[in-house]
Amino acid sequence: MQVAISRARYAVAPILMQVLLGMLYSWSVFRGPLAKAYGWSNVQTNAPFSYSILALVAGTLLGGLWQDRSGPRLVASAGGVIVGLGWVLSALVGNNPGALIVTYGCLIGLGTGFGYVAPIATLLKWFPDKRGMMVGLAVMGIGVSPLVFAPLIEALIGKDPARFASTIPEAFVAIGVISIVGVVGAAQFCKAPPAGWRPAGWEPGPASVSTREQTPPSGMLCTWQFYTLWLIYFLGASVGLTAISQVAPLAATMPKTAAALSAGATVGIVAIFNGFGRLIWGSISDRLGRVRTMAVMGLSAALACGLLVRGAGNFWQLLAGLCIAVFAFGGFLALMPSLTADYYGPKHVGANYGLVFTAFGVSGFLVPRYFAAIVDHAKALRNVAAGYNQVYLILAGMAAAGALIALALRPPRARTAS
Repeated sequence: MQVAISRARYAVAPILMQVLLGMLYSWSVFRGPLAKAYGWSNVQTNAPFSYSILALVAGTLLGGLWQDRSGPRLVASAGGVIVGLGWVLSALVGNNPGALIVTYGCLIGLGTGFGYVAPIATLLKWFPDKRGMMVGLAVMGIGVSPLVFAPLIEALIGKDPARFASTIPEAFVAIGVISIVGVVGAAQFCKAPPAGWRPAGWEPGPASVSTREQTPPSGMLCTWQFYTLWLIYFLGASVGLTAISQVAPLAATMPKTAAALSAGATVGIVAIFNGFGRLIWGSISDRLGRVRTMAVMGLSAALACGLLVRGAGNFWQLLAGLCIAVFAFGGFLALMPSLTADYYGPKHVGANYGLVFTAFGVSGFLVPRYFAAIVDHAKALRNVAAGYNQVYLILAGMAAAGALIALALRPPRARTAS
């Protein structure tokens, strides 16, 4: 009982931190006001988010290496400071799309990566017996964050386009203050367990033998499983990140009589499915197995894209497709850290998962930008629905391919420790 109580307190701070860091995913609420205030295109309003995902990966990789050496508290605290600074600087230069890429895309993304990896690595070490569930619980926080903050941001910005040039910077500053106070405060409660610690009565399973617990990044890169994980992650993230970046704009394309919810409310509902997908799929994977769970997630994402292709003009069908897409996407955020620890062990999980997570960043940088260009082209031809249909047909194929590839995964062979 004492061990369980001791571990439980180390789960609270990571979850709170992820909720605050998840404000990164509320970006789609800013896109419409920015376009109206400054006349930006779909590609321009999407660019800061794309760069933020790329910087998030860099922060995750660098933060993972750093926290493996210095512990999670320092890394997460630095992340909170950088995120807060990024939001405040965005308020000063937010009328310039190139500058916003630097402040929002690079700074906030980098700081979020620092704050993201530290608590995940901590939980993987404290809960080796419940990796899927606990990582799912933590990353659920970042997924449901827009449920809280998207309506808040929408309220801060307001509905008067004439005031957007002043209300958007005000919203940036408010979020910056919340971020720096909350993330740095939560970081003080992040602590790794003593070296060699294990829960009472728990023994590593076949995928967690002791020789694998010492696998460093150089060893991981020598296994075919790493490249397979990377590809599966890339394909799965492509569907979810594209859906997330298009929630508010897609809702805005609906006729006012058909769109039953505001853009902010729609983002919030989708966020619920994104968040709970992380917890539910993570918990399922502890029982069903991570590989089979990933295959089911990929098929679910393909189904969601089918609903989005056929949902033009039907708000509720579009909403259902978006919710299922991000529900499946959320599972990848829970399973990939856990599977990395299963295959290569917890000792170097910060750096190892940082390398696996580059798939998420490449997807987030390239795929939504590519599909935004398709939608812009369709918009110029006055047939936006055709553009969205093309996007989600391609994504359906990518999701199905990821499901099939997942079935080929096998644990790495145990190696003799050198």
